[in-house]
Amino acid sequence: MADAEPLILFSHKGWGSVLAEAMLELAGMPYRVEAIDMTKADTAMEKLRAANPLAQIPTLLLPDGTVMTESAAIALYLNDLAPQAGLMPPPGDPTRPVFLRWLAFLVAAVYPTFTYGDFPSRWVDDGPAAELLRASTDRHREWLWRQIEGQIAPAPWFLGERFSALDIYIGAMTRWRPRREWFAEHCPKLHAVALLADGLDKLKPIWRRNFDA
Repeated sequence: MADAEPLILFSHKGWGSVLAEAMLELAGMPYRVEAIDMTKADTAMEKLRAANPLAQIPTLLLPDGTVMTESAAIALYLNDLAPQAGLMPPPGDPTRPVFLRWLAFLVAAVYPTFTYGDFPSRWVDDGPAAELLRASTDRHREWLWRQIEGQIAPAPWFLGERFSALDIYIGAMTRWRPRREWFAEHCPKLHAVALLADGLDKLKPIWRRNFDA
């Protein structure tokens, strides 16, 4: 794949694009990062909107011009191209239904709490309503994490002995609110998975680039 045309990943440091970046790295796919500051209406943002008018992060541009969004879809796509990376269990594996369940849960239940809570003024007027939306989504997110913690028994990974893309999600998303100290106290199993993901040699540059750690 070294001579293949690279995929282009539109990325904002520390945001959800880190999920796709880590998966691309593990899949061994040629790619380059197009850095975007999602808080600025500049030339880089114009490039993103030209590819994806919704201006979503991550947005992945394939060599043939196809645009991919949604980290779960990107995970499925990369697994098709590079199953040897082990991003998800193969069909017939007993852990595959578990993987699919929690992948969907992370992107459909947990991730939207950031979509609405990180910038509440996009959805409601500034002031008490925005503060309430931020606080309520934070509380709901903590409740969701506790549901995951109570239903899994990772040893050492989310799925047990098998690494998967779920461990990338945990490694990244536990760095967001309520952050690692909260997980260490309230969700120690997820915290242990996150620490293990931190130590993956191929991902260390990704974590440093996105989180300065």
